[in-house]
Amino acid sequence: MIGHEINAGSAEALVRFVRALGQHRYVASRLHLVHAFAVEAACASSEFEADEPALAEAKAWAAAALADPSIDRASKDERLHRKASDAELVAVLAAFWSTGERRERASLALAERLVEIGAPPPDLDALPFEESSEEDMFPVLIDAGWELLPLSQLDPERHKGAIGAFDGALTFDVARFEEENAIPPLVTLHELPAIGAVELLAAIDGDGELRVPFVLWTSGNEAYVDYVLRGVLKAAKIAVPEERGFE
Repeated sequence: MIGHEINAGSAEALVRFVRALGQHRYVASRLHLVHAFAVEAACASSEFEADEPALAEAKAWAAAALADPSIDRASKDERLHRKASDAELVAVLAAFWSTGERRERASLALAERLVEIGAPPPDLDALPFEESSEEDMFPVLIDAGWELLPLSQLDPERHKGAIGAFDGALTFDVARFEEENAIPPLVTLHELPAIGAVELLAAIDGDGELRVPFVLWTSGNEAYVDYVLRGVLKAAKIAVPEERGFE
């Protein structure tokens, strides 16, 4: 996997970026696992239903999961995670990566759950999105990613932009051949870093600005990944670097 720094600047822009990752024509599938604690906390504000109708079903699921006596809330039981839609993922992140009462209520609700299960209190001075911290992260509150269409499934007309990003038809054909014959198979992915308590509670400062650059993890052909990612940045209204292969 290759990390790309996304210079979103503000949490608002970062939420737009995550939304755009799921809305382009190259997405083949997605797998977003969102913890019940994160869903419950995102719904803590009395105004959430008007702001985020996408969370209505997820809210009911979280309440049922957390009330189930057979589920240990302090465990890694997979039943504590929901396979979320793009809209649900964005709604949960928006509750924490915002300013004002909604963020305060979400943060307080999540902190209370962490105390309840005896999880180590997050160090709010720690830097979020640290790759070295992922192995010890508990609980993992969000694990999200998208798989892009393989090169062999790109339509000459519908996906001509990505095909044209290669240096000629021969270069594209070679890349497609390499992808089809690779062992193990080459898969093009966009993945968010693992998101735990620090990432939800301390990723932004009091002014709504990101404390550190956000990193998107990718795999796949460089020209293909670069083209799609530039489109996502444009859709999210984030400045696009001039050089290919930006970090």
